[in-house]
Amino acid sequence: MTKVIMHLDMDAFFVNVELLDKPHLRGQKIIVAHNSPRSVVLSASYEARVDGVGSAMPLSRALRMSPHAIVVEPSRIYRDYSRQIMKILHDVTDLVEQVSVDEAFVDLTGAMTRLGNPVDIAQSIRERIQQELSLPASAGIASTKFIAKMASTGSKPNGLWVIPPHRVQEFLDPMPVGKLWGVGSKSTQSLHNLGIHTVAQLREYDLSYLHSKFGTASGTHLYNIARGIDPRPVTPYREEKSIGAEHTFDHDARDAEAVKAELLTLSLKVARRLRKSGKQTRSLSFKIRNQDFETITRSCILPTATTSGHEIFKASIRELTKLGILVEGSPEVSHPIRLIGVRAEKLGAEEYGVQGSLFEENLKTDNVFESNWNDAEKTMDLIHSKFGGTGLVPASILKKKEP
Repeated sequence: MTKVIMHLDMDAFFVNVELLDKPHLRGQKIIVAHNSPRSVVLSASYEARVDGVGSAMPLSRALRMSPHAIVVEPSRIYRDYSRQIMKILHDVTDLVEQVSVDEAFVDLTGAMTRLGNPVDIAQSIRERIQQELSLPASAGIASTKFIAKMASTGSKPNGLWVIPPHRVQEFLDPMPVGKLWGVGSKSTQSLHNLGIHTVAQLREYDLSYLHSKFGTASGTHLYNIARGIDPRPVTPYREEKSIGAEHTFDHDARDAEAVKAELLTLSLKVARRLRKSGKQTRSLSFKIRNQDFETITRSCILPTATTSGHEIFKASIRELTKLGILVEGSPEVSHPIRLIGVRAEKLGAEEYGVQGSLFEENLKTDNVFESNWNDAEKTMDLIHSKFGGTGLVPASILKKKEP
């Protein structure tokens, strides 16, 4: 049986949520971003997009392109609206795969026996979101996830586009190859070098030729995607493979204590997310970007699996010391830091427990201290859940943050 898949994508989600509280800004050029020299654009109104402003663009560049745009600080309410949107989708079917805060794939195949044709279902979902949340949404319907997403993108703003199976090739053939799922800038350039610019041109080449030019895996992907072949099912639950957090300093950080304070903030944030998801980590990776935009990544294995922000912080300090970025006794880091990140990897279920030390002396010293830290962090979790991310932070963070 042919699947019927809908991709729902909220229109300028952050902007439109902000406009609910700021209706006087409607029709203006709006950029949602932290008002900092190092910020990136989280969302832009369609009026600002006319000037070329787009998501993930550096704010400084966006303001050069759209100098009269109004910058709005992001708020904490986006996830509340996201949960309400996903609840509406789950009222239709349990086959909902949320891929970001404002978009999801929905397998409508089974729901059609109860609710009718997919166009009516999609329209009713969009109308309900508009009526209950006053937010516009676009949707695409097709037999595969890839085509459904392309259709929702093409229907923006506030539209619905249906691509039936017999019209998939008609839809794809004029499309630039760079628009295809999984085709990045390097692959696009390689295709252009071969004289391949459109999907129709790509389809002229057989599988063996694409294998010879791009390798077996990439060549097969290009062959299939140019024909609309995408076997990926809608997966309601996707297990996180890693959990991370990073921070870009407003000014290149030179103060070692400020860097350590930010490391502690990131470590506690990662640990809180681990505990919330019922996971523990045995491996950490670190990302450091310096003032010249050079990025260094390192990883380490922990002696035991943990959910402790304090343990993650200690490992972070050890690794940055090994790298020579933190120098014992020095008030400054060896190189000014632009960005720093911490990521927990090799995740396992927290229910399996954490193995402690077998040595009695450790049980009397370090483990008691760690137990106190773990208890404190769990208490912090409760306070964060009630008062938000700024409800409670260690004194060391308040004492030494970047200026």
